[in-house]
Amino acid sequence: MSGTEILAPAGSLESLKAAVNCGADAVYIGGKQFSARQNAANFDNAELKQAADLCHLHNIKIYLTVNTIIFDNQVNEFAEFIKNAANAGIDAFIVQDFGAAEIIRNIVPDANIHGSTQMTIHSVKGAQLLKELGFKRVVISRELTEKQIQEICSTEIETEVFVHGALCMCMSGQCYLSSLIGQRSANRGFCAQPCRLPYSVYKNPQFNGLSLKDLSLVNHLQKLSDIGVFSLKIEGRMKRPEYVAAAVCACRQSLNGQTPDMALLRSIFSRSGFTDGYFTGKFSNMFGSREKEDVIAAKDILPDIRKKYSHEKKSGKLDFYAEIKKDSPVKLTVSDSFESVTVYGEIPETAIKKPIDFIYLERQLSKLGGTIYKFGNLSVDIDEGLSLSAKTINALRRNAVEALNLKSIKRNTPEYICVPLDIDPENKIESLKEIRVRISNQNQLDAVFEADRIIIPTNVFLNNRYENISKIIIEPPRFIYNEAEIFGVLKKCKSLGAEHLMCSNPAYIKIGKELGFKLHGDFGLNTANSYSLNFLKKMNFEDTVLSFEMKLKQISSLRKAISTGIIAYGYLPVMLTKNCPIKNEVGCEKCKKIIFDRTGRANKIVCHGNYTEILNAQPLYLADRLEDLKNISFITLYFTDEGPDEIKKIIDEYRFGYSSKDNITRGLYYRGVI
Repeated sequence: MSGTEILAPAGSLESLKAAVNCGADAVYIGGKQFSARQNAANFDNAELKQAADLCHLHNIKIYLTVNTIIFDNQVNEFAEFIKNAANAGIDAFIVQDFGAAEIIRNIVPDANIHGSTQMTIHSVKGAQLLKELGFKRVVISRELTEKQIQEICSTEIETEVFVHGALCMCMSGQCYLSSLIGQRSANRGFCAQPCRLPYSVYKNPQFNGLSLKDLSLVNHLQKLSDIGVFSLKIEGRMKRPEYVAAAVCACRQSLNGQTPDMALLRSIFSRSGFTDGYFTGKFSNMFGSREKEDVIAAKDILPDIRKKYSHEKKSGKLDFYAEIKKDSPVKLTVSDSFESVTVYGEIPETAIKKPIDFIYLERQLSKLGGTIYKFGNLSVDIDEGLSLSAKTINALRRNAVEALNLKSIKRNTPEYICVPLDIDPENKIESLKEIRVRISNQNQLDAVFEADRIIIPTNVFLNNRYENISKIIIEPPRFIYNEAEIFGVLKKCKSLGAEHLMCSNPAYIKIGKELGFKLHGDFGLNTANSYSLNFLKKMNFEDTVLSFEMKLKQISSLRKAISTGIIAYGYLPVMLTKNCPIKNEVGCEKCKKIIFDRTGRANKIVCHGNYTEILNAQPLYLADRLEDLKNISFITLYFTDEGPDEIKKIIDEYRFGYSSKDNITRGLYYRGVI
């Protein structure tokens, strides 16, 4: 039997019981706040304690998701929430936000922290960075092949891999589609899933071009275990208990070398079947949506699945030792494989009719229905001629089992020392000093040399020579498709004089430090609070682009340990994808680099060969709002496919100010997100 952990979702207490009763080794849950599935039922503070006790009674780990970005006005509430969770006995915290991790580490120094898939860790260097920062585990991105997963498993940090459940088109942590459309941020736990609606290369789409089938690697679990994956994660905190039960049972069957019931899994929930995603390296048809037939199939099998988890899991056998002596209180000792407890009862009476004997005592003590135990062995030391009522024996049994339960819960519950939050981020006074320009191709280069700083992709940088190289920031790929190759490219850039590196992913923090670059944070780090800025200062960042999911008022009130800036112009990337919707629908030869949503809005597609970016339908524009940008150090003009003349015109508009344009967006800087 494999020692690899099966990790189940629990969006409610009933789902948690289903996971426990069907054989999960660990569960992950969310509280009423700060969880990436805010639409699940989730657990209040009292329910957190109840859930933790139930899991620890069964020797099962319980992890709490706090995998969203937090804002400064939530920090005190967040700190209190973490203290309550620690006091409830949570085994680990699953975190997206580096600032949140800083807060947790400060107030619960011994806490185990897991890096959420929302951190977009998908390479060895990213995993190594988290290990160096004291994280115990990393939940790696779903977009990886078996070989890439194995490489990450070679590091010293525990690895967790999603093996069943919903598969997003976009890499976790890099999706801004829901927030820009309707202010419901995926990075804040409120994704509205607009990707499940029609998108197509054709107007008035009938094709769900951004909706993928559910992932299922259930038939690959033994292979994942063999290459060193520590935890096999089932997605689904918003799914019903029957789904949790079926998925846990299938994973347990697969790990035990049995044939999992995939037909049952498909019936309980699927989107036109399953895909093995990117695991094999072959891009089969991964696209699918929830159909009427899928819903009908689920209804027919729910009663049978409920039977799988309706009976509480038996955790082991209890051995009893009863000592019944004249003129002494009855003594009952109960033991399992870990603990023993002794309880005492009343003094036995002299028997008038039939005295107590072994058979009678065994019959009463073996009544363990409603507990998590089976009856084991009974040993006795009984004086002759004594009597005990069934009521007395039953009370002794109940008291002993309750005492044993408490000992088991205590044994498996971590004990933390919580201290007051004691981080005081620095506050750097800022004023707008720089206009930075980000280009994407060679043709744009000549139009931007007058900018204060220029952000240039590595492939463009290597094709040119520069007079003032100190103002150039090189930009490596957002998706790290081949880390050794990218490392080599960055090393070459450094040898040619490049000094500054744009970090869009945590892996580039480690790579940049190893190669001696000066570090600059990009929007992909989702920096949105003073504590994250404090973290970046500790990592020796010179400055960072803040999350464009923040309001300008929130940005103004930040305590800034390092210089900060925002993207002030551009077609914002709303998705970073390993798969291409156009290639899937019509093939690369018919690609026009545009997809339409159901309203007719056109989203540009940028193909990078190994990954794709989907851009917002309208450009962000703030040239007429420069007065609102005083409390930052720089703005970035984020150019994608604009021509040189248009770029020069836009730069001038931001230098001198300009009246408003049509068909533009202010992004979320005034609206904000939920």
